[in-house]
Order: sequence, then structure tokens, then C-alpha cells
Amino acid sequence: MENHERETEQARVDNVEKQIDQQVAATTKAVEDAHRETRAVERNYSENASINRYEVDDIAESRSMIEQQRQLVSRAAESESILKHQLRTLKNLKGSPYFGRIDIQDPGEDKSETLYIGTSSLMNEDKTDFLIYDWRAPISGVYYNGTLGKVNYETPAGMQTTELKKKRQFTIKDGKITNMFDTNETVGDEVLQAALGKQNDQYMHNIVATIQKEQNDIIRDTRSDLLLVQGVAGSGKTSAILQRIAYLLYHSRTELNADQIVLFSPNNLFSHYISEVLPSLGERNMRQVTLEGFIRRRFEGLQVETLFDRYEERQKPENASHVVADFIESESFMTSIAHYVEKMTIDDLQFADIRFNGQVFFSADHVKDLYKELPLTMAPADKLVQLKNKLIRELQRRVKDEAKKDWVAKELDSLDLQQLHNLYGKKTIDDFKDEDEQYAYLSRRLAKRRLRVIADAIYNNYFLDFYNQYNKFLHQVEVPKTISQREWATMILAFQDEIEYHRLELMHAAPLMYLRDLISGTGQNRSFQYVFIDEMQDYSTAMLIYLKHAFPQAKFTVLGDSEQALFKPLQLPEELLNKLSGVLKAKRPNLIALRRSYRSTTEITNFAKALLPDGDKIISFTRHGKKPRLLVRYSDKESQQSLLDETLKLADEHETVAILTKNQEQAAGIYQLLHRQKVENIHLLDKDASELPKGVLILPIYLAKGLEFDAVLAADVSAKNLTNTDEVGMIYTMASRAMHELVLLSNGSVSDAINEKAGRLLTIEYQLPNKN
Repeated sequence: MENHERETEQARVDNVEKQIDQQVAATTKAVEDAHRETRAVERNYSENASINRYEVDDIAESRSMIEQQRQLVSRAAESESILKHQLRTLKNLKGSPYFGRIDIQDPGEDKSETLYIGTSSLMNEDKTDFLIYDWRAPISGVYYNGTLGKVNYETPAGMQTTELKKKRQFTIKDGKITNMFDTNETVGDEVLQAALGKQNDQYMHNIVATIQKEQNDIIRDTRSDLLLVQGVAGSGKTSAILQRIAYLLYHSRTELNADQIVLFSPNNLFSHYISEVLPSLGERNMRQVTLEGFIRRRFEGLQVETLFDRYEERQKPENASHVVADFIESESFMTSIAHYVEKMTIDDLQFADIRFNGQVFFSADHVKDLYKELPLTMAPADKLVQLKNKLIRELQRRVKDEAKKDWVAKELDSLDLQQLHNLYGKKTIDDFKDEDEQYAYLSRRLAKRRLRVIADAIYNNYFLDFYNQYNKFLHQVEVPKTISQREWATMILAFQDEIEYHRLELMHAAPLMYLRDLISGTGQNRSFQYVFIDEMQDYSTAMLIYLKHAFPQAKFTVLGDSEQALFKPLQLPEELLNKLSGVLKAKRPNLIALRRSYRSTTEITNFAKALLPDGDKIISFTRHGKKPRLLVRYSDKESQQSLLDETLKLADEHETVAILTKNQEQAAGIYQLLHRQKVENIHLLDKDASELPKGVLILPIYLAKGLEFDAVLAADVSAKNLTNTDEVGMIYTMASRAMHELVLLSNGSVSDAINEKAGRLLTIEYQLPNKN
């Protein structure tokens, strides 16, 4: 490209940078002024937030003034918040204001128009022209999807047509153009090479400058109520999903906010890794939750098995068969629960005693009798509401009786002065005509306070025994012939024992929550508009059905890679879409498959795809690096020495090195080994870890899902070590975490998952045990 064009473009960058500096200065001053205004309004509010309680007219007038003051505070705080958001956006643009340029000519126009694309919009100081267009604006779709010539793009007014005359790409750093070229593609390989060749960071970065056409289709899909993204490892599916959230917030900014979007993350490490993407685009983070956290909040006081616990358990030889769990987590089992609840009679309902101070306060029989008094035609959920009202009214009447009992007298006598003062509330000793009236008041207050636990129990449906109800269901459900009576009876006994010790296996979580919700008419949240599920291959069908039940108004975006299912057989994307469309009752399902892998070098990707039966469908990105190595050792001593040597070598060359194991026990053992050898900057990560430090990270493979590292050392890919796992899925997932270098270590004969084709893509080194 001619020098004068580069000079012209640099001059424009300089001008835009100058405009940003001016707007940053002006907005900073505006923020400071707004902050002072907010503080002043808040002070005024606190000084005048008192009500004259002597005259009725004064009370009404005082309340009106306070409401006006409150609205002033709210408006002042909102203005300050808007200005702070504008300032953050401007600072994000500083140094790298845009990455793309398009020249377009609309039909009937004499000349073309030049537009620059960046992470957010920027107008000149007079607000007359756009200096930068937001990457999410309708016209920006031309940059991502269009090749030179006639292009269609979608707008709120419908489909529009323009002619794309030029597409130019920039790399701008610290206000200087470091790379610039014209292209007919979405993003040229040169830009991608530079972006993908960097060292890994502890945070994922936004990819707006390198979005590919198929990723753009994911981002801008607003029609589908079920979007299934089936992407190979390193295809940018998670990045695209985060840009999709940013796009949806921009596209529907008047009807949608970040609190109406929830993302189910695989683990806390992953949540930390993606936490900076949306803020870098000027958006607030959506709600994030792990499946473990979601379930834990629905089973207070119960220790529910986590996905990580399940991974660990399923590797044990005695847990090789999953036939019972597969049935319990199936669509047919959830359908059976719905039919069971639908046909349930009053006599089928399992009522429970509500106890207080070790005594029965409301007996199960009494609660059942109250329930029977309600009209037969009333819906079950409405019946429960009426039953609760009856119990609360009865509780209120019984407070007076409880206030006269010995336990209240004893507790009153034991209160100190501060506790007594709190019990008086707004009254004082002078408000009572005698001691008896004062004692009766305090007794009622104390009884009412202590009996709140009964009110909470009523509110939380503790008068129904859902665990026993589920147990009854397990005894009468029709079991497939593939499961023996003995296997089923063993499972029921295990369930009963676990509940006794306040534990629950993960396979029962979705069915049990579903049963409870259908009976009680609770558990649904209609405020969420979008639910995103990452690493979907780790979710059972039953759990997906429950999540659809829990968020009935939400559109679902689910993404995953069936190749990374560590304990499940492979499933074709089209089969998966058909299955999910039925399970999630989708009317407008859409499947987008991402086949190109960007994360790893060509050499690593080619090895990883050779492991898979359909690996030829994966397209490697042309970024070359070292050939993956396989080190085969035949003794613990030689294996440990090689692990130590390779760790030191990789750590010397890369910022983040991951040693990946099949479970937590092996990760802990390797950490101890390296710690004894005084290896520096090593970190053992477990399911509670929430940050990704630099250095050598030792973690089980299921914690590494969704993450990437500069170099990966697969700790042991021997056939013996990987027994009772999906060996192909395990090694493929390990290999596909590596960006620049991959080393596989095998203590003994190598797993058959590394087939002949994959073996030819490795540098293999055998070392027999030292006989000395």
C-alpha cells in the first residue's frame, strides 16, 4: 500500500485520538460535577427525611416531599452512572480506536461513504458525524459478512442493499498503525496470526477485531429460540457467545438488561477467565452461575454431588455401568414425573410434621385434614397457597397460647437488658398500666419472634416431604428391561441412605427439583429472557428439561463440543439439535457448526483431530509451531523424572504451563512431587479455585474445559491410567487446551486412543527402565 495512504490513515488516527482525549477531559469533569451534585442531593435528603407525625395533613405533605427528594437522589445517581459509563467507553477506545474501514455506495448515490468500525461508537464533539461506528451497529454487519460487491445487511427497518467498494483492516497500538491492508475476506490471516500467536493471558479478550463470518452469524441471531452452537475445541464458540451477549444488549437495549441474562459456566475458573470480555466492550457482565451453585441454592442444607465429584466417582472400576443414571437423567423419566404429579390424589401426597423445640407443632395428619377441606376443583398450586394461608392464620392464633407456656417465661427471665430493650420495640415501660400488662406484651413479642421459624417452614413447604414423595415415585415408575430389579432396588436404598445423611447424588437433582416444583407450583423465574449454557455436553437431558421449566420465558443458547464428552459417546450435531428441539420445546431452532480451530498450532490441531473418528471435518488454522511430543516411560521413577524435566523446560519457555491429569488425586500427587523438587511458581487448582495465575498450573482435565494455556503437559496417557474414561475424549480435550506446545507422557503402554494416524503426527521417544 502506498506510503501516502498510510500517512493519511495515521493522520486520521491522530485526529481521533485527539478527539478522544478532549472528550475524556470533558467527561471526567462532568463526572466530578455529577458526583458533587449526587452527594449534595443525598445530604439534603438525609436532612429532610423525617415525617411530621402530629397532623394528618403534615404527614401527607412530609411524605410527598420525601418522595420528591428520593426521586432527585435517584435521578442524580443515574446521571452520574451514565457519565461514568461514557468515560469507561472513551478510555476503552483510547490507543486502539478502531480496527476496520468499509467504503460503501448506496443505490442512487453519486459517491461512496467511508465508515470506520471499532468496539463502540464515537461522534465528533459537535455530535454531527460518526468518527467510529460500533461493531454491533446494523451497517457494521457489512464488514463481517460482506465481500466486495453488492451486499445485503439487516436493519430495524428491514433488509437493505449497498455496494461494498473497499474493506480495510488495521492493527493500531498506542495510537500508531502497526499493520494495515485491504482485503476481500472478513479478517485476513495476517491479523489472525498476530492475535493468535500471543502468549495466553489469565483473561479471555474480546474478539471483535477478528470475528469470522460463521461467528458473526451466531452473534447476530435474534430470531432463534434455541441456538445450538456445536464447535470444535478452539473454534471461538465461547468468545462468539460473549460477543453475542454484548450484541443482544446493544440490539435490544430498551427491553433487555444484563440482569435478564444468565450464563451457566463450567466452573469458577472459567467464570474468572471470561469476566473481562463484556466490560472491555462497555457492557455490564451478565449473571453467571455454575450448575453446582444453581443446584445448591435449591437444596439448602443438602450436600449435592457436583459434576467434579461425579467425574472422580465414574473413574472407579465399580462405577463403570451408568445404565441406572442414564435412565434417571432421561427425557422419559422426566415425562413420567409429570404424569405422576398430574394423576396424584390427596392420599398420594406425602405430608410431614412441622416441629418446634423438638415437639410436633403442626402434625402431618392435621395439615392433610386442612388440605382436604379445600375445593376438589382447585388447581394443586392454588390449593397449596390456600393451605399456607390457613396454617399462617392458625399460627397467629396459637402465638397467644404459646406466650403463656413455661418455655417463654424461662427465656424471658434469661434475657439481658439489651435484649429486653430490643424486645420492647417502640414501646417503653411507661406505656403499660401495670407489670402484668407489660409481661403479657413481652411474652407475646418473644413467642411471635421465636415462632417465625414455623412461618418460614410454612412458606418453604416444609409440611410436604418431597424426598419421601420422590421415593414413592421411584417405587412405582416403570423401569426399562435393561435395568435389573436388583440394580433398581440398590439405587433406591442408596438414595434413602444418602438423604438420611443430607446428601444427594447428582442424577437425582433434576428429577427431584422438577417433582417439587410441579407439586408446589414454584421454582420458575419468568424475568430471564436469555439462558446461555456452556459445555452443554456435560448436562443431562433431565437437567436441560428442568432448566427450560425453571426459565420458561427464556430463549436458550447452548454450546459445546460432543468430542469433549469425557463419559458419553459422540453425537452428531444434527441429532443433537433434533433432540434438544424436542426437549426444550423450540419453535425456531438453529444449528451453527464451527469447524475451524484457531487456538492451537496446525501441528497440535492435526494431532488432536486425528484422534477422532470424524476428525477430518475439523479445519486447522495455518499457524505453525513445534510438533507434539510423546514420551513413553516404563517405570514410575523414569516417568517422574521426565515429568520434572519437561515441566522445567516448558516453564522456561512459556508463561502458562498446564499439567493436566485425569483426576484431582493425581493432580495433588504431581504437585507434591514438584514441590519436593523445589520447582518454583507452581499452583495446584481444584474445584474451588477462582483465578488463573501465571506459572505452572496443575489441574484435572475437567477443570480445564473452556480454558487455554501456552503449553500443556498431559501427565499420563497410558492405557492403564485412562481405564473407565472415554480415552479419546480425555486425550482430545487435553491436547486441544494447548496453544503453542504439547507434550504427552505415558507411564507404560500408550492408550489405544492414540491411533496409528495420530501417532504419525507425534515425535515419539521411548525410554526403557534403567536396569542398574
